Amino acid sequence: MIKALIFDFDGTIIDTETAWYNVFKDAYAQYGVELSLATYAKCLGTNLQTFNPYTYLVTHHHIQLDVEAFQTSIQQRHAQWMETETLRPGILALLQQAKEAGLKIGLASSSSRQWIDMYVDRLGIRHYFDCFCSADTVTNVKPDPELYLQALEQLGVEADEAVAIEDSPNGAQAAVAAGLYTVVIPNEITKQLPFHTKHHTVTALEHSTLHDLLACLAKTSPS
Repeated sequence: MIKALIFDFDGTIIDTETAWYNVFKDAYAQYGVELSLATYAKCLGTNLQTFNPYTYLVTHHHIQLDVEAFQTSIQQRHAQWMETETLRPGILALLQQAKEAGLKIGLASSSSRQWIDMYVDRLGIRHYFDCFCSADTVTNVKPDPELYLQALEQLGVEADEAVAIEDSPNGAQAAVAAGLYTVVIPNEITKQLPFHTKHHTVTALEHSTLHDLLACLAKTSPS
């Protein structure tokens, strides 16, 4: 019996990831460097330890630039892009249906709590969540399962009683490793990436209800 939904944030609830990639790709192009999605994907859904797009031009292409100014410029462009971005289709309905069904709702994100708070308040969805697990609350972010294990503990449910809602390979790997049923809703960026996890994929969440999702998962087993 499913008792909880645990949502990823970036790329799942709101698509911040397409904006980040396009902004970085355009900035790199100004220096004559092509930023492939395969390279950029190394930081999707996780931290910047494997691939840091702010310093990559300096460390790998030996381009002279002011990293601090470059980072500020990128963040400003991303903020402008995100001014018109809202909840991904179907997310609000799923949150409402889960709340009405009495399910617990958690958020497990590799982003900082400050970043998450800014958007959940802007989007008016804070009241749906029973817990927030972020990069500030764990030692290891995704693809490590720690964020999901922490969310399970805070919600008071077992892994096989919860469904993770994800969008990226790193996120799906974390959820599967934690033993959750995992639903992937790829966005414009992550739908182009390879996934190597046992999960259920929903290409258009707006056409699926909570009942539909749970009915599909009932035919499978958690990872």
